[in-house]
This record gives sequence, C-alpha cells and structure tokens, in this order.
Amino acid sequence: MRFKSIACFSQSLPAELEFEDIKTSQMECIEEAIFKAVRYRKFNSLITETFDLACVQAKEALKKGKTPFPVVVKDCYMTRKVRTTCASRNLANYIAPYTATIVSRLFEEGGCLIGKANMDEFCMGTSSSKSHFGPVKNGLSDEASLETDWRSPGGSSGGCGVAVQLGISSVSLGSDTGGSSRNPAAFTGLFGFKPSYGILSRYGLIPLVNSLDCPSVIARTARDCNFLLQVMNGRDAFDPTCIDAPSSCFMQGRPVGGVIVGIPKEYYNETLSSECWKGWNEAAKTLSALGCKIKEVSMPSTTYSIICYHVLAEADITSNMARYDGVKYGHRSSCDRSTFMLYSATRSESLNEVVRRRIFAGNYFLMKCHYDVYFGQALRVRRLIKMDFDRVFRKEGCDVLLTPVTCGIPPLFSEISDIDGYKRECQDDFYTQPCNMAGVPAISVPFTRTADGFPISVQIIADHLKDGMALDVAEKLYEYSDVQTVKQPFCS
Repeated sequence: MRFKSIACFSQSLPAELEFEDIKTSQMECIEEAIFKAVRYRKFNSLITETFDLACVQAKEALKKGKTPFPVVVKDCYMTRKVRTTCASRNLANYIAPYTATIVSRLFEEGGCLIGKANMDEFCMGTSSSKSHFGPVKNGLSDEASLETDWRSPGGSSGGCGVAVQLGISSVSLGSDTGGSSRNPAAFTGLFGFKPSYGILSRYGLIPLVNSLDCPSVIARTARDCNFLLQVMNGRDAFDPTCIDAPSSCFMQGRPVGGVIVGIPKEYYNETLSSECWKGWNEAAKTLSALGCKIKEVSMPSTTYSIICYHVLAEADITSNMARYDGVKYGHRSSCDRSTFMLYSATRSESLNEVVRRRIFAGNYFLMKCHYDVYFGQALRVRRLIKMDFDRVFRKEGCDVLLTPVTCGIPPLFSEISDIDGYKRECQDDFYTQPCNMAGVPAISVPFTRTADGFPISVQIIADHLKDGMALDVAEKLYEYSDVQTVKQPFCS
C-alpha cells in the first residue's frame, strides 16, 4: 500500500468502508512501513528503530480523529526517551530529555515515528557514509555488489531520503545547512524542500551552523512538502528566530503562466555534467512551454559562495562542538588526568576525522590574527550573496530561479571514498548552499533521467517568505516531467 500523497490519504479510502475498516486500513499503512524497515535493513537508513512507539502513536492518532502516517526523523532532532545520536560515537547512548518543537507538532497531526534516520556524523558530509553506525546505501545501487560498492544516497540527510525512497516512511524530516536535504532528495528521485529561514522552529535541532540550519522535508510530492509545512510552522517561544509563516509561504494552486523564471548564468560551470545540464535546459524549455517567461540573470557573488560558506560554517561548528567535552553528556574518555587531556582524548576517541578537521579549521579562521581576513571577509561576502538574490527577485522581477541541484548522478562509494570525494562534495554544495546563505526557500524537483535510468533533478528557488511560489512551480514542473521512467529501487 503506497499512497502518492499523505495529504490525500483519507480521501483515498473507499466511502463505503465502515469506521472500523478505515482504522484497520490506516493501521495497515503503519504495519507495512515497519515491514519494509525490517526488510530493507541492509540499506542502513535507520539508526534507531521505534516500531512499538509508532504503533502506540497510530492508535492515539485514531482516537483523536487524525490519520496516522509513517514518518522518519533525522537523528539530529531531539525525541524524548528515544536515542538521539547525531550518528556519532560521542552521543551513541544519549537519550533525549525532550522532543523538538516541530517533531511534536508532526506527532500531534498523526505522524508515527518508524525510526531515527542515519546521516553523516553531526551533519558534516554529502554522502551519508561518515556515520558511526555505518554508511547509508542508495536504493538505486546494484544488488549484486551492495556489500562492496553502492550508489551514494547524498547527504547529510541520506537516511531520510532512502527511507522515503524505499517506502519505509511517507515523508521524512531532515535538516538543511548547505543542501543536506535537497542533495539526497535529488540522488533518490524525491522532492527535497528547504523552507525560508525562520518559519520552522529549530528548538530541539542539534545545531551545526545556527544561521544556516533549516528544518526541511523529503517527500514524494510538492503537496506533501506543503502539508508538512502547514503542520509544523508557527511561532515558538523557545526559538527567538521563529516567526508565523504568512499565507505566501503555502501553495495556492496558482497557474504558472506569466511567472518569470530566472536562469543564473553563474550556475553553469565546468563541474556540471552534460546530463545535468541537459536536464536543466529541458526544464527551462518545459516551463517556457507552460507560459513562463525565461530570463537569464547574473549573480556574480555565487562564484565566491562556496568558500564563504565553508569559512562561516567552520567558525560556527567550532563554537557548537565545544559542548562535546566529556563532562556534561556524551562519551567521556578514561584518560582524565587533567582537564586538557580529558577534552583532547574525548574528542579524539569519539569524533571522526571530518568533524575534527572542521573544528580545527574553524579555530584557525577565528584566531585573532586571521579573524578579519577570513571570518570578517566571509560575512561581507555573505551580504553580497544576499544582495544578489534581493536584486533578481525585487528589482529584476523574477518570481523564481531555476538551477541544477547536483553536478552529476549519484556517485559510487568507491568514487568518493578518497581525497577526490571531498572535491565532489564541494562541487555539489556549489548549487545548494547559496540559498542557505540568503535564507531563501528552495526545492529539489525530480525531473528527468539519464540513459541508465538515474534521476536528474532541478532546483526551484523563490524569494524569502515566498515558499508557496516555489512549491506551485515545482508541482507544475513535476506534472510535465518524465520521472515515471526514472530507475526504481531494485527492491520495489
């Protein structure tokens, strides 16, 4: 039983069913999700399975008159009495004392937690291979070589993408700091939606980069993304950056005729594969045929955005990771003859090389002699990036921007497991992280396929608090896509 949209789940049930039959059908949806979670454990999409909790939540939802639906939550969100690890040895046995605000709202609407999704450790990576609990594997991988080599699911929210891809959950709740949900959505042939910064509470989301982190959704349709946005948005007293979303943040079902679509010329560079370029070009032609006005625009600061992003991110990471010292919670080293030795040994033992490297880089950027050269300059460049978006949306009249999401198809693990893999991560981040720097909404839309059947997605970007426009255009573009021919997971 796979439903195209959870928002339409209740309407999909036959009208002649008795109430008890409806309850049975809805419980079967949860039971099937649990069955698939067990069946597809070899893809390692979940760190912690919460099947008993899901069944309890489903029964409670039915008592309240809600429609239960299976969800997976990235393991960087607090979930009370459930292990929350951030895919790290440091928090391998940490039990959260409270539940994140938006997760609570999701549960109140009928969400049933199937499990906590695997990810890159502390959200640092774009392959979901840097987890203490083992790598996540894309459902598009070759079954014969799954144990030795596999297709990357993207990251850092790779477990969220694979869970929806394999039918373990209807939707998943991820986080997006520089493309962490849009990237795996593109690699798994799904929608990945990063809302405007500030309309979803970050309370209970373990921080990576406070000014860039954004709760996000991976789903099968734009309407499901919109449904979750409606459920989870709203002011939160525990997050001073959170606001009530205006009506412009939600889908209106508006026609796309007359919509002005900007094509940023800087997004075409030497790293973009011919397949992704072709998909981007075809998407522009499709929107033009639907009555949109296509307009080339220039966003010159994009060239510097990836460098700016890493300087700002590493600086914030240094601050946020300081709490993992072995004193208050998490892993504590037995080497504690001095405070310095305790801190050093705890971090060396419990944080992977990628995390330690980024902490080291952040400390370097924040040194007194380097502060203005790196961090101060990055702040100024970030302002220029935001000004580029403001100009194309508010002065040049663009309603949305159309860009690539990744530079190529999902790579094999063997292709990204060496030093060149880090280069590939930076190349993919190039297309997604500017939206986080500017705080604007963006959605990854599955659009076409390669000759081998791998998904190619494009990205729709709108102005701040204009999320509804991005969702409406994404839905219409998807209707005229050829994703029906995208290669399906071999286990479907």
